[in-house]
This record gives sequence, structure tokens and C-alpha cells, in this order.
Amino acid sequence: MSLLTQNPGQQAHTHSADTMVPDQSRGERPRSFEVADFPMPTGREEEWRFTPVGDLGALLADEATGACLDWEESLPEGVTLGSMSVEEWRGLGLPRPADRPAAIAAARSGGVAVLDIPAEAELTEPVRIRLTGDSEQVVHGHLLVRVGRFARATVILEHAGTSRYAEQLTVTTEDGADLTLVTTQEWADDAQHLAQHDVVVGRDARVRHVAVTLGGEVVRVCTNATYAGTGGTFEGFGVYFSDAGQHLEHRLFVDHEAPHCRSNVEYKGALNGDTARAVWIGDVLIRAEAEGTDTYELNRNLLLSDGARADSVPNLEIETGEIAGAGHASTTGRFDDQHLFYLQSRGIPEDEARRLVVRGFFAAIVSRIGIPEVTERLMTAIEDELAAVSTQAGERA
Repeated sequence: MSLLTQNPGQQAHTHSADTMVPDQSRGERPRSFEVADFPMPTGREEEWRFTPVGDLGALLADEATGACLDWEESLPEGVTLGSMSVEEWRGLGLPRPADRPAAIAAARSGGVAVLDIPAEAELTEPVRIRLTGDSEQVVHGHLLVRVGRFARATVILEHAGTSRYAEQLTVTTEDGADLTLVTTQEWADDAQHLAQHDVVVGRDARVRHVAVTLGGEVVRVCTNATYAGTGGTFEGFGVYFSDAGQHLEHRLFVDHEAPHCRSNVEYKGALNGDTARAVWIGDVLIRAEAEGTDTYELNRNLLLSDGARADSVPNLEIETGEIAGAGHASTTGRFDDQHLFYLQSRGIPEDEARRLVVRGFFAAIVSRIGIPEVTERLMTAIEDELAAVSTQAGERA
């Protein structure tokens, strides 16, 4: 059985007419180490039809640059940071690049940074890596994170400054490991970032991938999750705030090929400005051998101004009837008038009432990150975005 549907919920600039049934299973799209296997995208391809490919020529060109981002790290005791060649990485049997910029990043990086968290480690402090750009040069980055058996860890990967950055990130967790990976995109307004994040969930392991995107001209993060054994759990959480002139795109593919595994995906975004754009694609494939799968995905978008556009497409393919559960939902709309009326009826000015509604909209998912310092910082960043919205509204008035 194959099921592919969209549930748009409240409609406001959600383009359900764009929804289409692909001519092949999501799992049949090519993966390759070779850049030549991925032609230059035109924007008509299913995986590129929402992306402004005409603005990304520098990142889609297969050229070595030698440029790099400033790198800072904080490593708890026992965690090591090393490197390996691209050829060694290719020989590990890990997921291959799934699109052209990922293949370019993997091939042109000049080497792979390797972060190792040892077996049975119980980290009380997060691993922190901060990447900062200071020019519009093209940079190719390649990072491998390996988490040993029964280890428990949090890794925070931050992106800031300006750059044209193509990123290949691979995460592997061995049996029984528990990893929270938080990746933040707080770029300057002129930055471009194309990323592929591959997550391999080990037997009875648990991975939480948290994507927070609040900056950048064009940011596209493609997260792919696979399972190396039974009993694994993948959770994908995301928060994004798109302003005028920003294109923020998140694509997820959860490939259930092992039995009795779970996945839960929840992304929330807000958009403000007549050229603000957000794209969320959630693909889940339950293969015939993945009996006992339990999966759900949810995307919600809140439009704060006229002209903002959010495309939200959840796709679900099921090839076996022996599952525990599978579902998805997608909603895009404006403020809930009842919430605003309730707050205003209690003396709260309309501007402040709107901020409270948006703050509550995001807080429910940000709090699930479970790292107080990260939660506080992100809520502060969201407050700054809301303050900018209020200032713009005041200027228009």
C-alpha cells in the first residue's frame, strides 16, 4: 500500500495546488559521491521546485575555493576532535550525498572533521561547535559525529556571520546511545546555507535533531534519518522565523527500513513581510520490512503579514499494513482572533497581545529542547524578531 496525502488545515497562502504525487518512491531518489550524478538544478525538479535556485549559482558550482569558516569548539572531557580524508569517509558505508550541494561539500571540503563521543560517556555539559563566516566566499564544510554505545550527549552546532556555505553533516549513534543535536542558523541577512544532515539511529538508540533557523538570505536544511537496527527513535524538532527577503527551507526524510522503530517530527514557523518565504517538506517512508513502525509529523505556520508565503507538504508512504501508527498534519494561518480578543478584553494592547500569542506559539516547542541556556537564548532571539515586527508595524502606521 502506498499513501501520500496533504492535510493543509487552515489555508492562508498555503499552495495546495502545488501538491503532487511523485512518479517514484521517495526512497528511489539517487544518492552518490559523484557530483556529476546530480545535474545542475533548474527548479523544475521535485526536490528543487520551491528553492530559488537562480540565486544559488556559486553554491551549485563544482569548484574548489579553499575558504573556511572560523571554528570554535568546547569539548567536555573524553570527547575528541580529529579528522579523516574524504576517501576514508567514503569507505565507512555511511549515507551518501542526496543532492548536488551535499555532493560538492563532501568532495570539496578537503577533509572531514570527526567528533567522537566515547561509549558509555554521560556528558553533563554539551559539546559546542560554533562556525562563523566573515565574507561572501563559498565554503565547503564536512563534519562526522560518532556517538558510542550507551553514551548520552548533547551537541550544539551554531552558524553565524555571513558566507556561502555548503554543509555535509553525518551523525551515527551506536546501540543504546542517546543524542540531542541542536543546530542553529543565525546568519546575517546576506548569508546562504545549503545543508544535508544525515542521521543514522542505532539499535534501541534515540536521537533528537533540533533545527533553529532565524537568519540568512537563503537557508535550506535537508535532514535524513535512517535506522541501523530495531527499537530506534528519531525526533525532529524545528523553529524558524522568516522576515522579508528571507527564504527558509527545511526538508526531512525519515526512512523506516527497520522494524519496531519510532519517529516524531514537529516544526513551527512564523513569517513576517510581503516577501517572507518558508518551505517545509516532510517525507516519511515505511518500507515493507518495517513492521511495528510508529510515526507522526506536524508542521504549523503563523503568518504575521500580507504577502508572506508558507509551503507545507507532508508526504507519507506506507508499504506494509503491520504498523503501530502513522499520521501527519499541516496548518498555515493567521492569528487566532479569539486569542487576541481574549487578551485585549483584559486590557492588553493589541501589539502586546500579538507578541504574547507568537511567544506562546514557539515556546511549546522550544521548551522541548531541554537545555535551559539554549532555550533562553532562542526565546530571546525570537523576542528580538517580534520587537522588529512591532517596530515595522509602527512605522507603517
